[in-house]
Amino acid sequence: MSVRPAKPILGVLALLSLSTLCLAANELPPSQGAPNSAVAPVPFNKAVAPILSPHCVSCHRPREAAPFSLLDFNDARKHAKEIAELTASHSMPPWKPEPGHGDFIGVRRLTDPQISTIQQWVKQGKLEGDAADKPTPPTFKGGWALGEPDLVVKMAKPYTLRADGPDDYRCFVLPLNLDKDTYVSAVEFKAGNPKIVHHALLFLDTSGKARELESQSDDNLPGYFGAGGPRFQPSGGLGGWAPGVTPHFLPDGVGREVKANSDLVIQIHFHPSGKLEQEQSSVGIYFTKAKPQKLFLSFPRGDRKIDIAPADNHYVIDNTFTLPIAVELQGVFPHAHLLCREIKVDATLPDGKELPLIWIKDWDWNWQGEYLYKTPLMLPPGTQIHQHFVYDNSAANIHNPNSPPKEVKYGEQTGDEMSLVFYQLIVKPSPMLEQMRLLFGARRGRGAPPQNQPPARQDR
Repeated sequence: MSVRPAKPILGVLALLSLSTLCLAANELPPSQGAPNSAVAPVPFNKAVAPILSPHCVSCHRPREAAPFSLLDFNDARKHAKEIAELTASHSMPPWKPEPGHGDFIGVRRLTDPQISTIQQWVKQGKLEGDAADKPTPPTFKGGWALGEPDLVVKMAKPYTLRADGPDDYRCFVLPLNLDKDTYVSAVEFKAGNPKIVHHALLFLDTSGKARELESQSDDNLPGYFGAGGPRFQPSGGLGGWAPGVTPHFLPDGVGREVKANSDLVIQIHFHPSGKLEQEQSSVGIYFTKAKPQKLFLSFPRGDRKIDIAPADNHYVIDNTFTLPIAVELQGVFPHAHLLCREIKVDATLPDGKELPLIWIKDWDWNWQGEYLYKTPLMLPPGTQIHQHFVYDNSAANIHNPNSPPKEVKYGEQTGDEMSLVFYQLIVKPSPMLEQMRLLFGARRGRGAPPQNQPPARQDR
């Protein structure tokens, strides 16, 4: 076991968790059995569809990431046993944060009564019920989770990814054609081929440098080489995407600033699949209805001194930093790779009170997210933030990419590791904003990583 304190720094993208109560398959009776007369009938249309509709179908619908649809009775009946098992184990809907460690917007966790309803529906023989009781399914205009965006931009040409070799990084420039400063309330990134996209970061550029880099690329492929960062000083950012991230609107009166004549630059981390693949991403942008009173910014803190020995099943990274100024914390976005098993973030207020920020006991790289608090947390100067990461580099870790296990260090490849938390802050435009940038290392300075690492130079 390796345990050591670490120096705070910064890095790249974010996380989730849950508890597990497995229901063995043999606990379910044959799916075509007679209804259980001991309890009231549980028909799909009246009792189960109202649970699946708000919690599941945003992903479980045609042409989305989930492997099957749950939009109607016949779809659900075919997968009833899976639904019962995965909801009982809290594996689905995917919601990783532990209860009591952050009061978040958009919690997807099912309640015990909802899980029990699904169990009874299966045990009773999967009754359909009266069609008149079925709720109206949600609509997704143009396939967008938040409805039709105000602006949609798309890569001009598909990018062809080689079949194998190391992970690939590419930057793509998408003109926004905005003639005035604008403010954004939500962003949805849509990967054309999610299985090869490890993550994407959305940078803004008003300098024209990204267009210049793209025009100078001599490999006859769309975009330009993007390992180590976008290779320009971004003027802002619109967040990012990793598997599991779901789009959401910022609170009223809060927005991300986009300067006039900005280009959107998407830095995509690709992971080869074993055959030639193509990707053509698009981004949906939703503008605020009025100029916001506050800005939404994301700052990373983390550690690059990661060195996990083979077979080490409990490698721990702990780091702590102190807030010299008051901050309004809107949310957190933890991030690590495949060996990570647990991420826990807490705050200790100056009066000694402990404030849990997030705890994911069962980290899964496939289900990451940006978690926004229902009510922003006001953290006074002197607050200490503690970050705790646990990794398992043993053969028992089913997520371990190496067999047999090998030494793993910090890096941007999928098989490397990271220990990052992005802190989502709400700020008023003021001189204090520069203090926050310095506090969170968003500008180069003491202890900052080398400049060729993207998050070291940019608010995400």
